[in-house]
Amino acid sequence: MKLKFFKAVASTGNIKATIHSSGKLGFSTQAIKLLGIDENSYLKIAINEENGEDENLYVIHTKLQDEEAIKVAKAGDYYYLNSKPIFDKLEIDYKRSKIIYDIVEIEYEGNKLYKFVRREKDRKKIK
Repeated sequence: MKLKFFKAVASTGNIKATIHSSGKLGFSTQAIKLLGIDENSYLKIAINEENGEDENLYVIHTKLQDEEAIKVAKAGDYYYLNSKPIFDKLEIDYKRSKIIYDIVEIEYEGNKLYKFVRREKDRKKIK
């Protein structure tokens, strides 16, 4: 038998965003760091229109405002998006379910963006 031990790696914490029952999308501290969010940030949210089964979101961080960019809001140390209209259009039931997105950095057409990998929990079972 030949054993290979792994080096200890410190956890970076949860890199995630969560849709609150109000429809706002809140970010964990580690997500704020990964995305580089600050008071001058905008996020653009996309879906994979070629695959209707793909429930993930695709997000680009920008400092430029345009018709696709949503301004990041801040309350204390907390950053969030007023993204309710998008989630309503996508028919995401964030009132019944707690929708959490684990965030991973990916490359698309030579550009860095973030894949928000969806997972879901029943809000009734959480309480």
